[in-house]
Amino acid sequence: MEIQCPACLLRPLVPADAGALASHANDRDVWLNLRDRFPHPYSVRDAEEYITAVAARPLQTSFGVVVDGEAAGSVGLIPGQDIERGTAEIGYWLGRAFWGRGIATEAVHAATLYAFDQLRMHRVFAVPFRRNPASARVLEKVGYVREGVMRRSAIKNGELIDQIIYAAYDDDRLGTRAV
Repeated sequence: MEIQCPACLLRPLVPADAGALASHANDRDVWLNLRDRFPHPYSVRDAEEYITAVAARPLQTSFGVVVDGEAAGSVGLIPGQDIERGTAEIGYWLGRAFWGRGIATEAVHAATLYAFDQLRMHRVFAVPFRRNPASARVLEKVGYVREGVMRRSAIKNGELIDQIIYAAYDDDRLGTRAV
């Protein structure tokens, strides 16, 4: 499945994307805003393993963010299980060269609508670090609602930090906000 956005294309990553993906992912400032399962340094082998792993999933929940034919980052959904079924956590990142251009906003918007329309989720949420206001702005522009702050809920790079929880709901359809 591919989703065309004004400034980017969301599509499954393919082996030929590994070099570009690794080039953009191997940036400490990108890593500082992501979960520890995102390696640093980030190698071509890491990219190849990630591409293979997401391609093997029975349900498409991960997309490469492609700008001008180049893999610039990714956006993915982690479906909830058990009592959290029907929900998904969204995560996303872009290489530094693509920051500040509205691309993440478009990608998050499109992936959230995909979660509602194709995956039949009723709630999609994100938990950016409080120290990452750019990520919070992306979510707010898309129409996510800030639900609260989880104080001292994460350890990143040896530092105890807060996370903010944002959510979007299928019955709101992201409000009337335009991307």
